[in-house]
Amino acid sequence: MIRRFFSYYKPHKRLFIIDFTAAVIVAILELAFPVAVQWFIDELLPGDNWGLIVTVSILLLLIYLVSTFLQYIVTYLGHKLGINIETDMRHDLFNHVQRQSFRFFDNTKTGHIMSRITNDLFDIGELAHHGPEDFFIAAMTFVGAFIIMFFINPTLALIILIAVPILIFLIAYSNIKMNKAWGKMYEDIAGVNARVEDAVSGVRVVQSFTNEDFEMERFTKDNNSFRKAKISAYKVMAFVNSNIYMLMRLITLLVLVVGAWLVFNDRLSYGELVSFVLYVNVLFNPIQKITALLEMYPKGMAGFKRFIDLLDSEPDIKNRENATEVGSLHGDIKFNEVTFAYEKTQSPVLHSLSFDITAGETIAFVGPSGAGKTTICSLIPRFYDVDRGSITIDGLDLRDMTKESLRGQIGVVQQDVFLFTGTLRDNIAYGKLDATDEEIKQAARQAHMEEFIAELPAGYETQVGERGLKLSGGQKQRIAIARMFLKNPPILILDEATSALDTETEMIIQKALNELAKDRTTLVIAHRLATIKNADRIMVVTKDGIEEEGSHEELLERDGIFAHLHRVQMR
Repeated sequence: MIRRFFSYYKPHKRLFIIDFTAAVIVAILELAFPVAVQWFIDELLPGDNWGLIVTVSILLLLIYLVSTFLQYIVTYLGHKLGINIETDMRHDLFNHVQRQSFRFFDNTKTGHIMSRITNDLFDIGELAHHGPEDFFIAAMTFVGAFIIMFFINPTLALIILIAVPILIFLIAYSNIKMNKAWGKMYEDIAGVNARVEDAVSGVRVVQSFTNEDFEMERFTKDNNSFRKAKISAYKVMAFVNSNIYMLMRLITLLVLVVGAWLVFNDRLSYGELVSFVLYVNVLFNPIQKITALLEMYPKGMAGFKRFIDLLDSEPDIKNRENATEVGSLHGDIKFNEVTFAYEKTQSPVLHSLSFDITAGETIAFVGPSGAGKTTICSLIPRFYDVDRGSITIDGLDLRDMTKESLRGQIGVVQQDVFLFTGTLRDNIAYGKLDATDEEIKQAARQAHMEEFIAELPAGYETQVGERGLKLSGGQKQRIAIARMFLKNPPILILDEATSALDTETEMIIQKALNELAKDRTTLVIAHRLATIKNADRIMVVTKDGIEEEGSHEELLERDGIFAHLHRVQMR
C-alpha cells in the first residue's frame, strides 16, 4: 500500500525535490542557530568587539531572511504537491467509477462514492504533502540535534535520551488506537453522506408524506455515530499530546537544573547552557511534527485504503482481449438459451430464454412486473453480462464486441429521463457532443419540441435545473427523444417511455417515437397496450419465459394472457 501511495509522487518528482531540498536546508539552518548563539555568548561578548558583533548579527539576519524564503517555498510548493497528488487520485477514481458496471451501482450507495472522492482524498492530499517530508525532516533534526548536544555535554544528552523510549511508546500506542478510530470515522461519514444524498434527492417524497421528522431522526442517528467516532479519535490524540507536552516541559526543567549545577562546578559555560536549552527546543520541533503526523497518518492511510479498495474493484463488464470494434450494425438480434440473475445468490430472472429479432422489426415486450422485460433490454447493451447462453447481433456475440462500439449503436429512452444541470441545448447535445446548432434544432423539430422551446424565456439557453426539475415529464421525454435523433442508432430500446404521461402529451411523444423508430430495430417495453398496436410482434414475458408471441390482432384472437391483459386495461 505504501508503494502505491508513493507511485503518485512520480509525475511530480521535480516539485517534490525542490520542496524537499528547501525543507532540508531550513532544518540545517535551524540546527546551526544554537551553535551561533553559543559562539556569540562565549567568544564575541568577552572579546568586547562591537563591530564584529554587529557584523555577525547582520549575517544572522541574512540567514533568517533566506530561511524565511525557504519556509515560503516549503509551505507553498509542499501544499501544491499535495493538491496535485489529490487531483490525480480524484481523476483516477472518478474515471474508474465511470467504467463500473450497473451491478456496482446497484450495490454501492452514491453517498459512499462521493465521500471517497471528496473527504477521503482531502486527507490523503494533506498526508502526501506533510507525510514523507515532515517524517524525514523530523528524524534528521532529532538525530542532528542530539549528536550536537552530545558533543556539548554528554551528561545532559544522556538525560534527554531517557525520554526517547517513553516517546516511542506513546507514538506506537497512538498510531494503533487512531488507525482504528479514523477507519471507523470514515465509515460513519460515508453513511452521513449517503443519508444526506437520499434525503435531498427524495425531498419531494419526504415532504409529500410529511416524513421530515423521521428523516431528521435518521440523520441525527448517523450524525451522532460519526460524532462519537471522531470524539474517540481526538480523545486518543489529546491523551498523547498532553503527555508529550508534559514530558517536554519536564525535560526542559531537568536540563535547567542539571545544567545550572554543571555551570556552578565549571563543567559547562554559560553559552553552552543557553545553546543546550535552545537545542532542547529544537528537539521539540520534530516531536511536535511527529505528534501532528500521528493525527494525519492514520487519517490519510485509512482514506487511502478505502481509495485503493474502490480503485481495485474490477468492473464486471470488460472488453475481451481481441474484442472487435463494430462500425455499423444492422440489428439482427438473437437470444440463445440465455440465463441471468442479478446476484449469484438469487434465482435467475431469465432462464434458458431464446428468441430472434430481425433487423428493422419493432418488437414489444409486455407482461407482469418482475417478469424480466427490462432485464432483457439491459442485456443487449451489455449493462450486465449473461450467466449462461449468448446474445448475438448480426451473428456476433456481444462479448466479442467492444462495449463502447456496441453501446454506440444502441439508443435507450427510459420513462425516468435523466437531465444534467445546464442548458436545454447542452442536454439535447448529449446525444452527439459535437453536434452543430443546426443539427440540435433539427433533432428538436423531429422530437416535436418547437412549441415548448418557443415558450421558454431563453429558448435553447434555458437552464433546466437539477435533473430537469423545471421541466414537465413530457418535455423531458422529448429531450430524450431529441438526443436519440442526434445519436441516430440502428437499434432502439424504449423502456416504458410514455407510461407516465397524460393522453395528449402521450400522443405527441408517441408520434415522435414512431418517427424515431423508422428503419431501426426497435424494442419496446410497455404497460399500456394501446401504444404497441403497430408493433410487428408482441412478446408476452412471464417468469416462465415468453408465453405468447404474435401481432396485436393475432394475440387477441388467441384469447390468452395478452387478451386478458387487454380486456383488463379496456375496462
